[in-house]
Amino acid sequence: MKICIFCSANAQIDPDFFRATEELGQWAAANGHVIVYGGVNQGLMECVARAAHDKGGRTIGVVPTIVEKSGRTSDYVDVEIPCDNLSDRKQLMMDQSDVFIALPGGIGTLDEVFTVAASATIGYHSKPVILYNMKGFWNPLIRMLDDLQQCGMVRSHWRDYIRVANSIDELGIE
Repeated sequence: MKICIFCSANAQIDPDFFRATEELGQWAAANGHVIVYGGVNQGLMECVARAAHDKGGRTIGVVPTIVEKSGRTSDYVDVEIPCDNLSDRKQLMMDQSDVFIALPGGIGTLDEVFTVAASATIGYHSKPVILYNMKGFWNPLIRMLDDLQQCGMVRSHWRDYIRVANSIDELGIE
């Protein structure tokens, strides 16, 4: 299975996020899954790719030209798919992946999560999007989505498009 990972490229974040991300990368490799990710050599992106790669796993990096030009492409990219911009990147990641897991991240991660989920709501695909809720990181977003649901802003239940997992076992990927 090709598992797309959306996550932070920042290094100055909770060290527990790095430990859980490393565990996820190792688990993916041990189970024969391929990691699809943004291909950047920083933060949780680098962590998950290195962990998978070091355990014999494969990675696909979807790398915008601006990242490549700045020398921030990870050494742990086995297959590089170049792209022009972030819109292209998201589409290529959707095309390449069977499932999407969002680790802690910021604006870019939120953009990716909602692009994929919105695409599912209108029928472009039925691929799962999973918030990996490390240390309750996604709790504020979960509350906001529940509020949107309660206000009638989400046509069906948001959990039909976005799942929540608090551990690797809860991801529901075999």
